[in-house]
Parts: sequence; structure tokens; C-alpha cells
Amino acid sequence: MNLHPETSAISAGRPDAAPDASVNPPLFLSSTYHAGGPVGYGRYGNQTWSALEDAIAELEGGPTLTFSSGMAAISALFSILPVGAPVVASHEGYSGTMGLLNQLHTSGRLEVRLVDITKNDEVIAAMKGAALVWLESPTNPSLDVADLHTLISEAKKKGIGVGVDNTFATPLTQLPLSMGADVSMHSVTKFLSGHSDVVLGSLSTNDEALLKRLEEARRFNASIPGPFEAWLALRGIRTFPIRFRAAESNAKELVKRLSEHPKITKVRYPGFGAVISFEVDGPVEDVQKVCESSRVIIHATSLGGVESLWERRRRWAGESISVPERLIRLSVGCEHVEDLWSDIDQALAVL
Repeated sequence: MNLHPETSAISAGRPDAAPDASVNPPLFLSSTYHAGGPVGYGRYGNQTWSALEDAIAELEGGPTLTFSSGMAAISALFSILPVGAPVVASHEGYSGTMGLLNQLHTSGRLEVRLVDITKNDEVIAAMKGAALVWLESPTNPSLDVADLHTLISEAKKKGIGVGVDNTFATPLTQLPLSMGADVSMHSVTKFLSGHSDVVLGSLSTNDEALLKRLEEARRFNASIPGPFEAWLALRGIRTFPIRFRAAESNAKELVKRLSEHPKITKVRYPGFGAVISFEVDGPVEDVQKVCESSRVIIHATSLGGVESLWERRRRWAGESISVPERLIRLSVGCEHVEDLWSDIDQALAVL
């Protein structure tokens, strides 16, 4: 039965129906299991992980493994590549990924080729002899969008693996596996769990051999999720489509108003999702004060929660230097849009 994602988010990962059976999966807190079963040991599996993985698999369209963080998931994928393997990736993206790629390149572990993912010719040219194309779309924080259909197709024609960070777009907007990607990755911390209370990651793939290698990487690198975190994330997924659509609706209205504000020089928004980046006219110190002056929007890093968050991204030393100093990334939450706009307007008044 093919269900809509709004239904899958609510129904997937539940126990089998039976008289007096629990509607929700229990929290399994055990490091040790009786011999003779498929789990074996607490580092190899957990029933609570499995319930969460089933839910994400339903949304992403492929078997899923969960990890202790989004970075743990990304690290697991990179770890199974041969030493010196060429990897094509965006020259601008999530700072954690960019930092890891830089470290792997500098050490000689991988050969990283950074490209502008909005330029198909440049990306395709860099694919020659590559082992993996890593696509983040939209990118963080500039919200550049890759032509996923074309780039995935070209990579697969050349026999190159493709991984897609689907954290920003989410499966409500795009399904990388259905486009031919080998892996779809999530920082489950963000929109899927949605309450800023867990740190988790996931990898989904329809390639059984690849799934096995990734499971071994998780097992031997010990990047396993905590059962309680997995239980919380599954609880969050139940409302994920409702939260995401509400935040997206708010974002679209705020984009209109930000575009008309005299102190905003540029608004970046791909037309979907709940993250907006915009550039402010004024000294960097004053732009920083804008973020510090909000009363409803929380001045903090991260995104995807029910609460709105914003920050000047270049306050972080690890952020790409191509990101403008005056760029503010706003993760729009589910508050009333008028309250959000009033807060933005009064914060911009410090300029």
C-alpha cells in the first residue's frame, strides 16, 4: 500500500497490531541480549533503533541506518572509501562536512574536489575518475540548489557513487533515492525530530551491499544512536509533516516581507523549505546585534526545530569564507508569523 508521507510519518515504525498491544514501540534499554537471536549485542542493534529506521525508510524510500549524529553518518560513508579516493563536493556547505572534507584532503585520506554545485558543467568535469559525488542541496547556509536529476544521472553513467544530504529539503520536497542516488543522508537532529532535544543522523540506501558496509562502519566505529534519543526522534517524526508545512508557510510569508525591507540587500530562498538566508546592510558588528536583539527568535545555531532560530553564520571560524559576513541564516519555526515578523522588524531597528 503506497501511503502519502503525512500518513507514513504517523503509521511507520509501530508494533504489530494485537489485542491490548501497545500502539507505540517501547523504549528498549539493554546492552545485552540472550544468545540465538538476530541482535546479539547492544552495539549491533536495538529494537528502538529499528522502529526509527523503519519510519525514516518509509519516508526516504530505502532501508535506513541511524547513527549517533549527522556527522557520524557522513563520516561512516566517507570511511568506506578507498584511501586517496576522489570525492566531488560543493565548495560551500555545512561547516561540519566542510571541515571533515578539508581534514581528509589535507591528510591524504581522500582527494577532495570542490565545485560550485549550481554549475552542471563544472561538477560533471570534476567527476572524471571520482569515487563519490557528495551533493548538499540546498546548501547550508547559502541555499544554492543543485540540478540533482542531471548530476545524479551523469554520475551513475560514469559508475560513480552519489550521496545526497537531504536535511534541508526533507523527503517532503525531494527523494534522492528515487532519482538514482545511492545514499540519502539526514541530520535527524533537525526537521525529522524537530524539537531540539536529540542529536542523531541517518543514511538510507537501496543497495544491500552498501547497507552492509555502512552497518559494519557503524558497528566498528561505535557511532551508534542511543535508544532514548531514537525513541524521541521517532516521536518527533509523527508530527514532522505538519511542523514542516507550517514552518514552510511562515518562511514564504517572511521572504516576501524581508525582500521589501530597506535594510535587507539580498534574500536567499529556494522556494521551498523553512530556512531563509538574508544579507543585511550595515556594519558586521551591527548585523551581529540584530541577532542578539530578538525576543521571540532564539539566537542559536542549528535549525529544523519548532522554534525559530537565527544567527550570523560567519561568527563561526569554521564557516566557509565564501559566505558573506553579513548573512543571517533564519530557521523558521511554527510560531505565529505576525509575531515572527514583529520580532524581526524590531531587531532590524538596531541598525
